[in-house]
Amino acid sequence: MIDVRLLDQSFNPGQLAGLFSQAHPGLGGVCTFVGEVRGEGGVEALELSHYAPLTLPGMKALAQRAAVRFDLMGILIVHRTGVMLPGEPIVCVSAAASHRRAAIDATDFVMDHLKSDSWFWKREKKGAGWTWIEPRGDDYAAKERW
Repeated sequence: MIDVRLLDQSFNPGQLAGLFSQAHPGLGGVCTFVGEVRGEGGVEALELSHYAPLTLPGMKALAQRAAVRFDLMGILIVHRTGVMLPGEPIVCVSAAASHRRAAIDATDFVMDHLKSDSWFWKREKKGAGWTWIEPRGDDYAAKERW
């Protein structure tokens, strides 16, 4: 089962991960990663915008690649867009597999690609206003290991 969602409103990652786990009886392992808006450095808000004709199809293609590469029983990718406040979830990735290593690696693979090779534009708001955020060198290096 591949479940990919792009949302413009808040979501409950625990509820999503629980339902995802329950939908895969007999799994050997499930790994879930939740990314949240960091409030460090005076960040007041984060905004993600995207190009609709590419974003969801690109996320689905990434999920399919991960499912095949890691022989998954299922994968869930949920990503937010719009304005978010510190502590709000941005992304939830869950992978279910017969063995834990495949689930862990698949989750890591998806996140590395979402961080550096995705269809989102990010900017953060601090006291002085909004500034655009580009992927860091570490993000690109993490993706290259795959």
